[in-house]
Amino acid sequence: MENFRKVRTSEEEMPLPFPDLPPDVVEMKVKEGSKIRNLMNFAMAQMELKGRRQIVFSGCGRAVTKTITCVEIMKRKLGGLHQVTKVRYKTVLEVWENQDPPSDGPTQNLTVHKNVPSICILLSRDPLDPNQMGYQPPEPRHEAGEDTSGSSGKGLKRPLPPPCEELLPKKLQVQVSDSPRGSGTTAGQLDH
Repeated sequence: MENFRKVRTSEEEMPLPFPDLPPDVVEMKVKEGSKIRNLMNFAMAQMELKGRRQIVFSGCGRAVTKTITCVEIMKRKLGGLHQVTKVRYKTVLEVWENQDPPSDGPTQNLTVHKNVPSICILLSRDPLDPNQMGYQPPEPRHEAGEDTSGSSGKGLKRPLPPPCEELLPKKLQVQVSDSPRGSGTTAGQLDH
């Protein structure tokens, strides 16, 4: 393979795995080199400015992670979205060309068929069938007075409680005197 270089890659076209989609549904085809900012600007404009009710994100191979990231950003920004996730395999066709062709013949090409993981995620403002595989309901709304900084409560930084003396190693415990001048015991004295 050291004498070959990839000259073309093409993906197998597959219909979306969601029945009853409107014909004008927007499909965001996420690629490995896609910029998340560009994808999200377009998708948010479709949902907010154009009033679309549904949008589909799809990606395959190394773009699967980026596809999931876009969906999670959209769910956090818009809220109240129903989700259905479908995972499948897609065939990718790669054409490799011989860089060192034999002098007595034409250039040799090698065609490789790869099965790569693919993901399609439908986001909908309208309720979807909760019994279908891959369904996720919208996250619950925050009540008035709760922190709505965009975090779901996981990963929030809370102040640590003061350390309990029994948890500290004996050598680190410090004795402190009650009197201001230090009668009897010395502040900072370590037990040995």
